[in-house]
Amino acid sequence: MPTAARPSTREAVTSGGALIAVVGPSGCGKDTLMNFAREALADRPDIFFVRRVITRPADGATEDHTPATFDEFERKKRDGAFAFDWEAHGLKYGLPAEIDERIKRGDCAVCNGSRAALPGLSKHYANLLVISITASPHILASRLALRGRESEDDIRARLERNNALENGWSGAVFVDNSTSVQAGGEKLVEAILDRTAAGKI
Repeated sequence: MPTAARPSTREAVTSGGALIAVVGPSGCGKDTLMNFAREALADRPDIFFVRRVITRPADGATEDHTPATFDEFERKKRDGAFAFDWEAHGLKYGLPAEIDERIKRGDCAVCNGSRAALPGLSKHYANLLVISITASPHILASRLALRGRESEDDIRARLERNNALENGWSGAVFVDNSTSVQAGGEKLVEAILDRTAAGKI
């Protein structure tokens, strides 16, 4: 089970900006859709995509993150390098501290999030918006099998965990990625633009 995110001890970040957390189960294609959205919104200086620090080596197959060892991560945390951090699936994740200043200025940060981190993020960010990437169970199972990292029993257990967590988050926007990257990516871009439009934050 993911470890719950640490409670934030800082005052909640407020202003005209927001943190948009994109969440979803393994196999939903979240990283692929976020890459699509990042390219599609490259001409929007008020919308920026967060590069997380993760205690996982860069492999070119998952998200573009800043890798760190556990010791490096803890040192960065002590030095105040993170606006927020959490632990899930045996890994540590950190959001760079500078994103808070941009949000205070009115910009919108889009980050690859975790459902386990949402309670803590909601305390740190007064304007937290959640976009949940979904896909049908058989699509998820097929994608997980293609990765070749897990046995059938492991995949079955993961899907059961997904079902247990699928209660959603109040106010979340759901994007179905059961078909093509183009279709799912366009839906994600639309959701981001809709949530950052005047009066929606």
